[in-house]
Amino acid sequence: MADRSEAPVETSTESIDDAVPTDDVQMTDAASNDTASEPEPAPESDPETEPEPEAQAEPEPEPEPEPEPEPEAPATPVLRPAPVHHSGDRIGNRYRLEECVTQAGVFTSWRAVDEKLRRAVGIHLLASGHQRAKDVVAAARRAALLGDPRFVQVLDAVEDGELVYIIREWLPDATDLGALLAEGPLEPYEAYQLVRQVTDSIAAAHRRGQSHLRLTPACVLRSDSGQYRINGIAMDAALHGLKAEDRADAELQDTQAVGALLFAALTHRWPYPEDRYGLKGMPRSVGLVPPEQVKAGVHRGLSDLCAQALCPEPGRHLERLTSPEALAKAIDLMPRIKQPAPEPLTIPEYPRSTPPPPPPHPHATQISGAPGRPVLTPLPRRRTNRALRWSISLVLLAAVGLGSWASAEALMAKSPAGQSVSRGSTAAVGQPTAKPKPSPSAAQALQIVAAQEFSPLDVPIQPSEVNLAIDKNPSTAWLTDHFLNYANFGNLSTRAQGSGIVVDLGSVQDVSSVNLVLPFSGQEIEVLAAPASAASAPTGLGGFPDRISNPVTTGTTLDSTPLTVPIRTRFVLVHIILLAADPSHATYYHGGISEIQVLS
Repeated sequence: MADRSEAPVETSTESIDDAVPTDDVQMTDAASNDTASEPEPAPESDPETEPEPEAQAEPEPEPEPEPEPEPEAPATPVLRPAPVHHSGDRIGNRYRLEECVTQAGVFTSWRAVDEKLRRAVGIHLLASGHQRAKDVVAAARRAALLGDPRFVQVLDAVEDGELVYIIREWLPDATDLGALLAEGPLEPYEAYQLVRQVTDSIAAAHRRGQSHLRLTPACVLRSDSGQYRINGIAMDAALHGLKAEDRADAELQDTQAVGALLFAALTHRWPYPEDRYGLKGMPRSVGLVPPEQVKAGVHRGLSDLCAQALCPEPGRHLERLTSPEALAKAIDLMPRIKQPAPEPLTIPEYPRSTPPPPPPHPHATQISGAPGRPVLTPLPRRRTNRALRWSISLVLLAAVGLGSWASAEALMAKSPAGQSVSRGSTAAVGQPTAKPKPSPSAAQALQIVAAQEFSPLDVPIQPSEVNLAIDKNPSTAWLTDHFLNYANFGNLSTRAQGSGIVVDLGSVQDVSSVNLVLPFSGQEIEVLAAPASAASAPTGLGGFPDRISNPVTTGTTLDSTPLTVPIRTRFVLVHIILLAADPSHATYYHGGISEIQVLS
């Protein structure tokens, strides 16, 4: 008899519920044994009686299919901790770590020294096996291609064995917005400069196809000159695993982030319920509201701008802004907020102590009955020095002689007709004399009715700040961007013709000279004029053929030499050929104009 106990039934101690019951197994074995035995011969029966059919064996039950294993849940990726380093360690045989700035869970940020170029740099360290390492390197390399000086520049991104490190420039004179807000809300002018500069920078990045996605107060840095720089473009989002669904979503996120920064600058509160960046959050029941509803005295225009960028429903029939480009246009349309005048310097007054009484005169005598009141007794007569008397007499005689000579000269200079003729003149009496040339002090300042930025190839720098160069306030200035490595505007083909400001005199005038006040020295500047026939300001250097001043490396002022023959023109170009080196950054160059005065 064959053994059929090896039926396809699997019992496992790992999954008892999936095993076939024991009774079924025994029943299956019994049926198998019956069918396997040989049949006994049937007994003889009546032929008329039909033989009963043989009892068929009970069919063997089909084995139950093995249960499919349940799919395993995806394993949670292991986040490798930040690499452990200490001050003095060297990275890439070039960068020496000095101070740990940020200690996050997956990366560390350091202030380091580039020993090759002998300059301070910032460095991010990340384990190369981390799941975000490749995204971070890719984002850093994209940011390095941006080339916009309004962003903190990424200098290098390297995968070195088990370590990934990102090198960026270090700004020693910059303070992040979080530290500025620790002292309280910003003044309206400073808040306006913050939102204008940050928005222009983010809008320029989006035009290049890049977004920030994690714009926080720690990412916005303010230099001592008042310029705002943005750190961590694209890279911070990659470090924290943030991604946008599409371009519209990225634009909306960055626009709302700018609105949150402006809200914090105006109210000294964080617009969301959580306490963040040293600021107290808003109550959850309040939601997103305009800053003027949180703090009294907030600038109305800035409050509306913040509501349009931050709130889903700005209110007061305001249009919601969903992109940095739209926010930048709204800022250009709002009235400009002027810089407050500096407070006058006051010198504190200190109480004056009573001076001690003078010492008694050596020849004073005390009057009897009046203590403390000395009286001078007459000194004995002394013989006067004879030489002194003669000296005084000679001086008096010389003064009388000089006065007489001057009077005679004045009388002789009078002509018979009553006209005065200057000494050395050859004009005959009775004939008209030549009209003297006006002195520089007699030149009159011409009125400037408008100004615009000189931007060849339609590549503007700061067109919204042009009026600061004609507002008759030398403390304000139109400033260019910072350009890297080259004084000729970064050696960029789009800046081949330089930049500057074109002033409009309103009508054709006689121009003899131009005076400039500059925010810093070292720029190479020339002054050119358009022909009198020009009906509008030319957009290229070829439209300014006449020269008022030759190229010169300037100090903080420039007073051009008056022309012998004035130039007839309506449009005058102050042309910056080469930028000045920024003393705080050896590889940066910048320019600017504080005030322009055109003289007839």
